[in-house]
Amino acid sequence: MPVPKAELHLHIEGTLEPELAFALAARGGVTLPYADAAALREAYRFSDLQSFLDLYYGLMAVLRTAEDFTELTDAYLERAAAQGVRHAEIFFDPQAHAARGVPLGTVVEGIGASLDRSEERYGISTRLIMCFLRDESAESALATLDAAKPYLDRITGVGLDSAEVGNPPANFREVYEEAARLGLRRVAHAGEEGPAAYVREALDVLGVERVDHGLRCMDDPELVDRLARERVPLTLCPLSNVRLRVIDTLADHPLRAMMEAGLLVTVNSDDPAYFGGYVGENFDGVRDALGLTGEQLRELARNSFEASFLEDDEARRERYLAEVEAYQFDGE
Repeated sequence: MPVPKAELHLHIEGTLEPELAFALAARGGVTLPYADAAALREAYRFSDLQSFLDLYYGLMAVLRTAEDFTELTDAYLERAAAQGVRHAEIFFDPQAHAARGVPLGTVVEGIGASLDRSEERYGISTRLIMCFLRDESAESALATLDAAKPYLDRITGVGLDSAEVGNPPANFREVYEEAARLGLRRVAHAGEEGPAAYVREALDVLGVERVDHGLRCMDDPELVDRLARERVPLTLCPLSNVRLRVIDTLADHPLRAMMEAGLLVTVNSDDPAYFGGYVGENFDGVRDALGLTGEQLRELARNSFEASFLEDDEARRERYLAEVEAYQFDGE
């Protein structure tokens, strides 16, 4: 069994494997513009973030019913359990579904039906984080948050994702202030393709507790010092960074340098069906490319639980951390 870990940066829509996409399309009467699953998998080659997003949003057409979202989430949790995931904080994009006429309630209830039994079936505790699309308006984000109010017993926090360049965090100040008033945890994508300044904005304007990606912080030594001093978690997604051409190869990834700078970094899979690997493959990839030791992998696993939103269940967090400390890596 792989080292126990939490996954904190995972878009449930990004776990849609080609085979499941075709199965859901057949059930829902959706015609996909690909001959078969193999042809669709070939299309999972991207030049940048936008080229990925174009396919990602188009393929969501197969997600129509609560049953579809339950099946999608079950498939992810089964894979995650096999890779040592003990806790998962899962993103979803309600605006992308609303634009297709799929109500927020259908999405939440569908995902929730899977999460309700995830511990019993897969040994994974979960949290659900609702993301706003930053290339949509702030007004749309506020309307989405308002629509989510009947479901806040299922939603732990809010996030900000989609096309980063030209869509700074500060645009969403008001919706994050309202989310804070509602008692929701707050995260945001920043510093993936956007500059280090976006990481500062996410912290200072949105009040985020965790930064998703955050790679570009390394361009700003003062910001690095602050992130290390304040122990702000960063949810890195190495294979995603390579697939979207944020970096050239895993060997170029700054993860090791970030650890050496004292940053609280975690390893996650982002949109694993599209990016060539789930969290286990991300751990294996950085281990091999960056020469990480077992103790460094243990640090990453420990960080994942320390960065998780388990403040309402500290006993659980301590159990997970104890599992990490007890884990025997090969060669130990």
